[in-house]
Amino acid sequence: MNVLQVSAEIFPLLKTGGLADIAGALPAALNAAGCEVRVLLPGFAPIMADLQSSTVLTELTAPWGERVLVRQGLLGTLGVTAYVLDAPHLYCRPGTPYEDEQRLPHHDNHRRFALLGWVAAKLACGLDPVWQPAVVHSHDWHAALTSAYLAFGPSQGRLVANVYTVHNLAYQGIFAPIHFYDLGLPPQAFSVNGLEFHGQMSFMKAGLYYADHITTVSPTYAKEIQTHEQGCGLDGLLRARAHDLTGILNAVDESVWNPATDTAITAPFDAQKTSGKARCKAALQQALGLEVKADALLFGVVSRLTEQKGLHLVLTALDELIARGGQLVVLGTGEAALEAEFLARAAAHPQAVAVRIGYDEAFAHQIFSATDVTLVPSRFEPCGLTQMYGLKYGSLPLVHRVGGLADTVVDCALEHLADGSANGFVFKEFTTSALVRAVRRAFALYARPAEWRSVRRQAMQQELGWDKAAAQYVALYRHLIA
Repeated sequence: MNVLQVSAEIFPLLKTGGLADIAGALPAALNAAGCEVRVLLPGFAPIMADLQSSTVLTELTAPWGERVLVRQGLLGTLGVTAYVLDAPHLYCRPGTPYEDEQRLPHHDNHRRFALLGWVAAKLACGLDPVWQPAVVHSHDWHAALTSAYLAFGPSQGRLVANVYTVHNLAYQGIFAPIHFYDLGLPPQAFSVNGLEFHGQMSFMKAGLYYADHITTVSPTYAKEIQTHEQGCGLDGLLRARAHDLTGILNAVDESVWNPATDTAITAPFDAQKTSGKARCKAALQQALGLEVKADALLFGVVSRLTEQKGLHLVLTALDELIARGGQLVVLGTGEAALEAEFLARAAAHPQAVAVRIGYDEAFAHQIFSATDVTLVPSRFEPCGLTQMYGLKYGSLPLVHRVGGLADTVVDCALEHLADGSANGFVFKEFTTSALVRAVRRAFALYARPAEWRSVRRQAMQQELGWDKAAAQYVALYRHLIA
């Protein structure tokens, strides 16, 4: 079964968040399950640099008149055949894939990512004469127009199953309606039953409305986005399409996230032999100027620093965490006010709090390997990979019970300790007091070393690989083709 995956980023070549991790791991998992997967990506510089043996498949004129080369080659790092949009004027710019150096969205993002969906539809309709996908699987708002272009394209495009995955409903690709005329879609596409969204234009809505089937990244999140509270204004559409909506839990690429083989960490360890984790902890404490203290409960945050991630709750609870002898290490970037506040707390408590602004993949691995607890107190969380990385590395997740966090973390309540299912700490209400109570439970369990080791072993032994998720995707693809 030929599958075309369409995404804006892909790990390890280009990553701004969890989308890249999924886009990087899913092709190999699907190939192992019997598919032949190719990927379509924008020609960002790291992707172009990794593209080997490339040839020009075709040259196209976008609906708004720009010329673009569609290259075909092999992504050497991933070993996956790729189609890449070679358009340096669109993709080779300072800043991030989505924002300029002043953290403002690129003025022509609607064109840059409409092109991704437009070429995906062309490939679905036979652009490559020697390879035809049976399924086009597009990810998040950047690739969402794939569904619209297929809906209004040549009739043969309707023979290709079209799956659209929502990674985070809060990021919708909203643009002014005047930009609709650049897209090359017919006027009827800009309507309530289409891209129109409160007078604006929503790429995300196009994916949700026109796709054959919608998936999202955890079963609980699939339910939550049908509610007013978490539907981001699209809950009515999602309820109307509930029979075409499936939550498939994300997974961990265990070739990348495995403490027994991870070359980025100080010492290897596994669920049975954890002495290496103590060495990782001491090394990180020393490197960051924290007090080198084996029995200090070390908490870690690896996250975008935003209100959505619940990090204002962490700041409010930090005094109690420190007073109980705990330590905190933070890695992330985001809202300026949160960055400044975390840096101020680190300056005030240099032996207990360490903060690094930015993102460093190797340092993230070191944090998971060294910490005892991974904090993920998100207001909402579609799936979350951070808590899964914590589980793999024996850093027990402390999470708010939402989305994929609810699907992967079991609280250390007495009944769960008794039946062996406990693997972390869960709080229900999104309040500082609820977070503090969970932090206290973490300290209480840490004071009972034998029980802590048992829970940590349970966490590290969980099956979090891609086999199950890949099988669910393949079953969905086959159902849609049939």
